[in-house]
Amino acid sequence: MATEPALYRKVADDVKAAIGAGAYPAGSRLPSESELAERYAVSRGTVRQAFAALRADGVIASRRGARRVVIGGPRVQGFGELLSFSRWAQAIGEEPAGRVESLDQRPAVPAEARRLALEPGEPVYYLVRVRLLSDRPVMIERAIYPEKVGALVARLDLARDSITEGLEELGIVFTDAEHVIDAVAADDEDARLLAIAPRQPLLRERRLTTDRSAQPVEWSDDRYLGSEAAFSIRNSIAVNALTRTGAVFNHDRAE
Repeated sequence: MATEPALYRKVADDVKAAIGAGAYPAGSRLPSESELAERYAVSRGTVRQAFAALRADGVIASRRGARRVVIGGPRVQGFGELLSFSRWAQAIGEEPAGRVESLDQRPAVPAEARRLALEPGEPVYYLVRVRLLSDRPVMIERAIYPEKVGALVARLDLARDSITEGLEELGIVFTDAEHVIDAVAADDEDARLLAIAPRQPLLRERRLTTDRSAQPVEWSDDRYLGSEAAFSIRNSIAVNALTRTGAVFNHDRAE
């Protein structure tokens, strides 16, 4: 039997997918608590939890005594979806896909070796892939993997598969990640891959991911069209995972 947390998450995910699919346009009101409670056969408290999650994700706004209103603007990624573009796309009702520009095995340069806890010159796999939402290019993924992980990535169908999910099936689970999010101007390569003008602002998310043993398994530089994505952060007095720093990762590309 599903637990209450699982039920509220299902309601929230279903509503988010319906918003992404256009069932509830920006500015429209969502069904009432009682309507959704009846539809999903859950308590109104569970529906309120789902609304709270959607509000924290920046998807809806609400006032006391009024129905929740859909907020327009870019699609929001919660940190739970940052590890998988495919999961995020599916959650907002889009069809994810990828276009591989290159996947090369080569020696690690010093910056890559440092980030992945390798010796300089050890083999790594370097992937450049354009991510698509319903055939529209919205993000460039540049990821570096240690040889063992990269060899498994090379076996996946990168036009369709989620790397995160594919590696999970092969026994490599991404368990922790450090994220740095900032804005950059599109360089010539970014502009070509996303079919935009050079210098257009992009939202950049750089990520170092580790497995269960705290071993680095991926270093990624992802660049999104600002009109297509936003990021949400949740923190609390109990767990404060949000910090402000200076130039933490001060290389636009791995050296």
